[in-house]
Order: sequence, then structure tokens, then C-alpha cells
Amino acid sequence: MKILVTGGAGFIGSNLVDALAEKDTDEIIVADDFSSGAPENVQQHAANPRVRVVTLDIRDQNATREIMRGVEVVYHLAVRCVRVSIRDPYVVHDVNATGTLHLLTAALAEKVKRFIYCSSSEVYGTARRAPMDEEHPLVPTTPYGASKLAGEAYARSFFLTYDLPVTIARPFNTYGPREHFEGPYGEVIPKFVVRALNDAPLVIFGDGSQTRDFTEVSDTVRGLMAAGASDALIGDVVNIARGQEVSVRALAQIVLETLPDSQSKIEYQTPRPGDVMRHSADISKAKRVLNFAPRVEIRAGVKRYVEWLQRSEFDPREMLSREKLRNWE
Repeated sequence: MKILVTGGAGFIGSNLVDALAEKDTDEIIVADDFSSGAPENVQQHAANPRVRVVTLDIRDQNATREIMRGVEVVYHLAVRCVRVSIRDPYVVHDVNATGTLHLLTAALAEKVKRFIYCSSSEVYGTARRAPMDEEHPLVPTTPYGASKLAGEAYARSFFLTYDLPVTIARPFNTYGPREHFEGPYGEVIPKFVVRALNDAPLVIFGDGSQTRDFTEVSDTVRGLMAAGASDALIGDVVNIARGQEVSVRALAQIVLETLPDSQSKIEYQTPRPGDVMRHSADISKAKRVLNFAPRVEIRAGVKRYVEWLQRSEFDPREMLSREKLRNWE
């Protein structure tokens, strides 16, 4: 098959490309605008003739149509993130909503056999009930969540109107190797780890009672691939998560226990705008339809991330100097 992965040099996207490239027959196009993705995330495939890396801005309708020629399967992960949406909702809408529409239109024209739209648990907003199944109310709290929901609506409409074989996956808070630690794309686990390695305070916005369903990236990738291969999920949506609710305060303690030599303390700051208070996934549908079973528990996942970071070429001191903690980031 010829497979297109948008956002393929990003955190989740590059891990997905690694898994897809293990097959000996598929041709993979890795498309990214490198605004947050990095060439080094996919450099391990440089000698693989079946993997081609191209620069693509999905806001360019002509470029998306050209890249789609001959493609049979699309994994659409290209995105601008939550914190960017707080300060610049227009660019996030253009990429996440309009860019998705460009890709769907091109996929329809090329008669793509499967289009997997990688949405986000942010479309739910804060949990009204827990655990959150796929029928939970969709009340996003940020422009990012709203833009991902718009992408979902476009994807579902192309299935209902044109019979384009679309599947919508909603990953919850994914973490693991290659996750961003700095600026607006930085996430809580890498930020906590970087700060703990430098004996700096682990900063929590709010009181730390807010919860997330942290899912190790290898589990997210397996879920995405299973969803993409399932005929039963065409035109449907599925949660991909660990199914385990963890508070941010408890997460900070797990990081400190994983790095017992750290002298870091927990520091609380003013809550950030748009942060949801509770996420807890119901993954019974993924278990039933995909036979999906997450494998990595949070403590093991944090340990795995720390070990990966320590094996990497990153200098923790330099990483700390690049990390930013402004509330809007």
C-alpha cells in the first residue's frame, strides 16, 4: 500500500511511521511542515527506499492534492496544539479545520481506501461524567479542541455525503519518546522530567487535582493502526487511551520517585486558561471492536521516558534553558 502520514515527523506521527515501516511492502510518505516536527525524528528511515519525507503545509490546497496522488491510506496527524490556539486561534483553525478539509477533498478525489483522522480527547472538554465514552458530550474548552471537533465534523460529513471510508480516533494524553518539552508544544511529563533532572521546581498550574488519562505512545500507535485496519469502525469514532485516571499532583510524585536523586520540589502557580479539570477514558469500545489492550502503566511509562531521555543526546541543562513556563504556553 501507499500510506500518507501527515504530521509524520512529529511526536506521535514519527512513532507511527516507525511502526508502519516495520512492514516490508508498504510505501510511506511522511509529510510535515516542520513547525513542531523535527527531521531527526525520522532520520532513521533515511536509507529506507520505501519511506519518503516531504515538506507539506496542509493549508496549501494544491500541494495536498498533489501529495495525495496514488495514496491508498491516510493517517492524518498534522496539527497545531492547545497552547498555540490560546494566543493564535486563527492559525490553529486554518491548520486543524481547513487543512483537514483540504486533505479530505484530495482523498475523495483520489479514491483513498481509508482515512484515519487523529482527533483528540480535547473535543470532550472537562468530564461531565466518568469514564468518558464516545457518546460523552462534546464541549471543548479551547479553540484547539473546537478546531479538532470541526475536523471530526468534516470527516464524518465526507463519510455520510460521499461514502469516503473515514475512521475517527480520539487519543487521550499521549506521552513518551520524542514528546516536546519546550514552548507551546511542551507537555507535562517531559517538562516535569527535565526540571527534575535539573533540581528545578516541578510547576503545577492550579492545585494539581486535575486529572488526565496518560497513554504511552506505543499504546496510542497500536490503537491508531488497529482503528485504521478495522472495517467495523468506518464512519465511526473510538477512544484510544490507557483507561487510567491520574492527577497531575500524583504524576509529579511519580516523576520524583522515578528520579530519587532529584532535589526538586512541587510548586503551584495560577491555573492556565482553557485547561480541562478531568479526563478519564472509557475504552470498552476499543477493547470490544479492536481487541485493544493498553500495555504500559504510568509508572513504567515514565521510567521508559526517563531512560530514553538519558540515552539521547539531549543535555538536561540546555533543555531547561529552552523550556518556557508562561501560563499561555
